[in-house]
Amino acid sequence: MEFRRLGRSGLSVSEISYGNWLTHGSQVEEDAAQACIAAALDVGITTFDTADSYANTAAESVLGRGLAGQRRESLEICTKVYWPTGPGGPNDRGLGRKHVIESANASLRRLGTDYLDLYQAHRFDRSVPLEETMLAFADLVRQGKVLYMGVSEWNAEQITRGAAIARELRIPFVSNQPQYNALWRVVEKQVVPACEREGLGQIVWSPIAQGVLTGKYRPGQALPEGSRATDEKGGANLVRRFLREDVLAAVAKLEPLAEQAGLSLARMAVAWVLQNPNVASAIVGASRPEQVRENVRAAGVRLDADLLAAIDEALDGVVERDPTLTRAP
Repeated sequence: MEFRRLGRSGLSVSEISYGNWLTHGSQVEEDAAQACIAAALDVGITTFDTADSYANTAAESVLGRGLAGQRRESLEICTKVYWPTGPGGPNDRGLGRKHVIESANASLRRLGTDYLDLYQAHRFDRSVPLEETMLAFADLVRQGKVLYMGVSEWNAEQITRGAAIARELRIPFVSNQPQYNALWRVVEKQVVPACEREGLGQIVWSPIAQGVLTGKYRPGQALPEGSRATDEKGGANLVRRFLREDVLAAVAKLEPLAEQAGLSLARMAVAWVLQNPNVASAIVGASRPEQVRENVRAAGVRLDADLLAAIDEALDGVVERDPTLTRAP
């Protein structure tokens, strides 16, 4: 495993993070989830990502059990707040002070820890003054319950505004968590430059495009049984955007490139996002330990300029770059 600093902060994170969205507490059984967490620890992953809304809080509990007994100082535990939790009452969602503070305390209990290394606003909340949200995060930092704060899927203007308030409050605003992969590059034009100016690093999700960049979905063929694309509870809606015939045909062109480089498609896809110097870590999920072991092999891989150019050529015409697709619900 290799490690990178998160933005301009002093926090180091593993190049590969382990995330449990769509899996723990819902898609896979407890034993399988614990086996995946154990595999992540075995291969040197120290950064673990979750959120209060994953499986309506159950995912945090699963992760907490999986990390119990580990040396706390050797881990970076990251979670998020915004989406509805519990029964979904009017204060069970969003970035108002009440929900942020209550959600942080509940996440600490479920994760079995006294503090969060990174606490992130899961989306931007247009219904709450940004000053209120940032002050709630600042209070958590000053109470020692949160070490660093970050955001997920905020656009460049929102990140810039948040960073200005964070400077006034003197709190470490260090990260953004966007979707980013070789097919989905909407953050490159505006979000990444804004983060570079403000000192934030990216911890990216979906580096293999929900499995499409592994080559498991073939043009002109039926969807594999048991795959994410056939699981309505496992992210089928998200993966459908990548299942067009032209996209799958373009991904098929990557296979000889990966083979020539001595990489699997999955390993090349994860390594591709890590070539961006603003990316600190790529989040991988898994339903089986062998998936963790394969994806972690992307750590430390450097793709040369010719290979990066060939990937761009193969995917020309199917890459999404529209920066307006980073937006609040």
